[in-house]
Amino acid sequence: MSPRLTLPVIIPARGGSKGIPRKNARHLAGKPLVGRAIDTALESASIGRVLVSTDDPEIKEISKNYGAEVVGRPSEISGDEASSESALLHVLNYLRESEGYSPDQFAFVQCTSPLLTASDVDGAVDTFFEENADVVLSVTDFHGFLWSENQDGSLSGINHDPNERQRRQEREKQLEETGGVYVMDREGFEEAEHRFFGKVAPYEVPQERSIEVDRPADLTIAEELLRNQEAWNRREKLPHPIEALVLDFDGVFTDNKVHVRQDRTEMVTCHRGDGWGLSELQEAGLPIWVLSTEKNQVVQARCDKLDLPCMHGAEDKRALLTKWLSDRHIDPEHVVYLGNDINDRECLRLVGCGAVVADAHPDVLSSANLVLSTNGGQGAVRELTDLIQKQYVNS
Repeated sequence: MSPRLTLPVIIPARGGSKGIPRKNARHLAGKPLVGRAIDTALESASIGRVLVSTDDPEIKEISKNYGAEVVGRPSEISGDEASSESALLHVLNYLRESEGYSPDQFAFVQCTSPLLTASDVDGAVDTFFEENADVVLSVTDFHGFLWSENQDGSLSGINHDPNERQRRQEREKQLEETGGVYVMDREGFEEAEHRFFGKVAPYEVPQERSIEVDRPADLTIAEELLRNQEAWNRREKLPHPIEALVLDFDGVFTDNKVHVRQDRTEMVTCHRGDGWGLSELQEAGLPIWVLSTEKNQVVQARCDKLDLPCMHGAEDKRALLTKWLSDRHIDPEHVVYLGNDINDRECLRLVGCGAVVADAHPDVLSSANLVLSTNGGQGAVRELTDLIQKQYVNS
């Protein structure tokens, strides 16, 4: 099988914006808009390199941190009247002059489509080649009735006859441009100096991924859609069905810190919300076990408080977990394990869903199926139990 052809992608991201000040640097569900666009492009199998065109120092820094190359945009094409086309042409000219590189095709992704996915980018690129197109753009199904206002204040129908109100299924299909992704023939674009030329073909995305952030209200809508999408993506990584939950203690129930008194006793801090989440799963009948290497009695004390069975001072966690599951006739593929450090690695690999807290040790991330958005000791257990509850309790 021949390797997939990869294209460069250009992401215009100037610093100014009238509708939403500094829009491209605004955070949405924990990430700046430009960072989301870069992540989407880097995850795409069709993209070989990501270039961000910007005039803004903060956006330059964000873009580099997310793994993109930065092309500085001149002031004359950075104002409110500057077109995206001018930024694309500048980057293409920069590549030609600095590298002698002129790609046959390229992709164009906008920061204002935060729900665009890597599969959408791949789908647009595939459509470009399958349809032998000059341009492919992302679109979504449109069913709205458009009106224009006449000089006398009356209205006229644009895409419909007001005297014949057709049902949706009777109307001719219409498509709305989403602004998310475009794929273009480079030579044709440079000749036209516009994103639409030659044969233009659509790549359709569902309406829930089509939102374009132009107004403050769009940020609120996109935030909710993103959080719902991310929660759904996390739930999809859970086993079906879930038969048990096993948790490490230090760095999971706690923030991995310890307070040592003068009498050499130790104290840790736990999140009260974790207990509420676990109690709901206990009431629903899900087997839960705490398995910890820590020898301190604080583990037992906290588990007694939560009425959780536990094993602390465990040296071979994988062997103990294997036996615990075997004794209960539980298939490891239907188990969720939550850890945070290298000594959890084998347990994470054993089960159907190995989860880690947001601040887990970098060396254990590759062994995890699911990375939570919350740090240990700050409600990470509650985040996981909420995800499990939506599947286990409501199934």
